Amino acid sequence: MTRCGQDKALTRSEIVEETVLNKKLYASLRGALALVLLVLYSPSGWPDYTRDYLDQHPIEIVDANGVEIAYRRIGPMDAETAVLVMGLGASHAVWGDAFVRGIIASGFQVLLIDNRDTGGSIRYAAEDNPVLWWQLLKHQVGLPVSTTYRLKDMAEDVIRVMDEVGLEKAHLIGASMGGMIAQVVAVNNPERTQTLVSIMSSTWGEHLPEPGRESTAAIRDIADNKQAVQQRAEVMRRMGFHSEAIPRQVMAILRAGDRTESVATIKAPTLVIHGRDDRLLSYEHGEHTAEIIAGSKLIIYDGMGHNIPEDVRPEILREIGLWLNANPIGLTEG
Repeated sequence: MTRCGQDKALTRSEIVEETVLNKKLYASLRGALALVLLVLYSPSGWPDYTRDYLDQHPIEIVDANGVEIAYRRIGPMDAETAVLVMGLGASHAVWGDAFVRGIIASGFQVLLIDNRDTGGSIRYAAEDNPVLWWQLLKHQVGLPVSTTYRLKDMAEDVIRVMDEVGLEKAHLIGASMGGMIAQVVAVNNPERTQTLVSIMSSTWGEHLPEPGRESTAAIRDIADNKQAVQQRAEVMRRMGFHSEAIPRQVMAILRAGDRTESVATIKAPTLVIHGRDDRLLSYEHGEHTAEIIAGSKLIIYDGMGHNIPEDVRPEILREIGLWLNANPIGLTEG
């Protein structure tokens, strides 16, 4: 056995080292594949999903140095504002009518933001995609990955929109990658963050279970049914998912790396919500987030995966409403 381009035979230790590296790379590739497939296809059904109410409200654009970010404002203009940030490859529309109406019913205006590469925000060309396997290999050997943009950039986009609408302080609600973005906002802009609600998200701590660790069967089931893949992909597209954004956003997450140290500095009242049945980011990710943020509250729901199920959603909305109302922007620290 020889290395490519070399005549020297591999030593036993080199063989072991290369085997370990290949296994790590395969695990990362499997995790990335799970990330893509589960985000796009796991919310099997979403039978009650609608976006008609959202689409009744105009999309507005803020342009900063050529980076256009789309947003919608819905609800009473004199109410405190909850900023909603969605996850990997997802536009704001993925929140759906029922969730947004629930936040408004709790007494808040909602500011919905399209992350870069989704919805009405700036979209990047296919040639901007990183070579996923190469970036994952670099990540495994400790080298920085190449990114089109960073989590920090997407967090700054949130602040940019807040500036545009004259919002000095807000309640931040983020799901999955959106939770990571909201965490970065809370870390870098504590004076703009009243509360943080981190839903099915992560600090990306190095010790946490790898994403998609239990997803092999789900991936196989999806891959074996091409018609189902096409049908689900079309449903997800209508909901506001943009699969072409996923490689770039995965790299943004990897580039940020383990954010445990910075997340531990968050002082805003924080509610952490996670599903016990989450096959993408297992509930340990939520536990760790709550563990390191002082004074945070953790709720883990049985029967909830990496989505917000119809039967769990009312309770989630109730808890969020209680948390936001218990920590109003006018509240002064004793």
